[in-house]
Amino acid sequence: MTKKIAILNGPNLNLLGEREPEVYGTQTLSDIEQLCRNEGSRLGLDIDFHQTNGEGQLVDLIQEARKNADGVILNAGAYSHTSVAIFDALKILNVPIIEVHLSNPFQREDFRHYSFVSQAAKGVICGLGAQGYRLALAAIKDLLD
Repeated sequence: MTKKIAILNGPNLNLLGEREPEVYGTQTLSDIEQLCRNEGSRLGLDIDFHQTNGEGQLVDLIQEARKNADGVILNAGAYSHTSVAIFDALKILNVPIIEVHLSNPFQREDFRHYSFVSQAAKGVICGLGAQGYRLALAAIKDLLD
């Protein structure tokens, strides 16, 4: 049976390719989605890909994943550093969670050095750009096997 992976993306990631390309790269979120779908297909994973700018909507997507996903890859963007609500939603999940960041938050402003998401995640991949999603898919596949 094919495992379903929810790939959830938070605020401002819809502006990838335009927003601070020196930090986030030139690939768009659509490019990253295609990368994830290709890698998911190669690994035998079904990809459910979403992006929202709203904190409550991201909580809703996490809660939906509770019922219909075998694993979650989450780039919560700035909410990683601020949202107890997202942390609480993640704690309810009984599936592997991998946190992804395009940039390396530890090379950035001090407030980015702490992540609520990391407290709920099995692993964290940061600083490798869009390839972090590909690595997260490989990791989550290994965790599920």
